[in-house]
Amino acid sequence: MGGLLTIIRTLGAVNAGALAVGRWVGIACMALMVVFILVQVFWRYVLNNPLPWPEEAARFLMLWLMVVAPTALRRGGFVAIDMIQLALPRFVGGVLNLILLLLALLVLVFAVRIGWSEVTGFSGRFATSSLYYPTVDGWEKVPRSWMMASLLVGFIMLTSVAVELILRQIAVLAGRADDLPVIPETEMVGAE
Repeated sequence: MGGLLTIIRTLGAVNAGALAVGRWVGIACMALMVVFILVQVFWRYVLNNPLPWPEEAARFLMLWLMVVAPTALRRGGFVAIDMIQLALPRFVGGVLNLILLLLALLVLVFAVRIGWSEVTGFSGRFATSSLYYPTVDGWEKVPRSWMMASLLVGFIMLTSVAVELILRQIAVLAGRADDLPVIPETEMVGAE
């Protein structure tokens, strides 16, 4: 059991670092989205001359907000109907929780494959219609694969968190809940 706790601590530290970066990326994406939408509103309704790029840039950034979802999963911030689990005896409810986490992991593994195919497949070979980035030779259109990479990165992060939560649930079922490191801010989720 000591090895399992070491793996949980290590994976938890890796996840904590990756999720902190994801939260900062999410904050930056949200701030830029607001700016781009305000720019578009000004140009469209005040100057009566809409720009072609702000809406596509906002969609690009909205997709990259996906990197914040793993933080919600790790902290228990997703909407859940847990009355059945709470009505069951503690051990049976814990087993049910483990089964649900394993099902979620199965779905996430398939989602990672879909994310990979979106980045490397046929649709990833195209470019956006109005977003450009500077290069040495001039300006190039932003590849669509950069936008779809948000799905791949987000699903990989969600998978890593799901693995951590599964290992934590196994430790809880083995009676080692007191030895687990606390996930920051989980005690605030669902506060009454």
